[in-house]
Amino acid sequence: MTGQAPDPSGTLPAGSADELAAARLTLLAQARRQVDIRLPRLDDSLYSSADELAELRRIATAGRGAQIRLLLHDPAAALRDGHRLLLLMQRLPSVLKVRMPVEEIDLGDISACLLIDAGGYLFQPDAERPQGRAALADRPGWAPLRQQFDERWERAQRAGMLQPLDL
Repeated sequence: MTGQAPDPSGTLPAGSADELAAARLTLLAQARRQVDIRLPRLDDSLYSSADELAELRRIATAGRGAQIRLLLHDPAAALRDGHRLLLLMQRLPSVLKVRMPVEEIDLGDISACLLIDAGGYLFQPDAERPQGRAALADRPGWAPLRQQFDERWERAQRAGMLQPLDL
């Protein structure tokens, strides 16, 4: 694992682009079977490094109960840009599920988050700014983010353009 080690309180540094990348990798490495990601836009700097993709592949192939949920405002942009995560999405559509928000309140939210089943999270109030907060295991901080993600997931629609054809 090449991610940054947390301090003793479990807090991860998340105040610069490099720290955010390290926090993402550290969290992905700690995830066992479930990851939730919410992003307004999936650009090439996010979830596209060889290490991040390897961790996502490991989680996706972890066996029974493996699940990666990706909530993207603009999934067509990821397709247009040929994001490196697309291949994994297309190879494992039953595990890596993508939805897009349709409700105005959800589309207006510019925050981003990464949630793992171990209770860790990375939250950025503004996905375009390299600052946020992250923790390796903080269930009290994780729980409201997870509840919000679940609610948005239920309101969102399937991003069929990123999935292989349903045959």
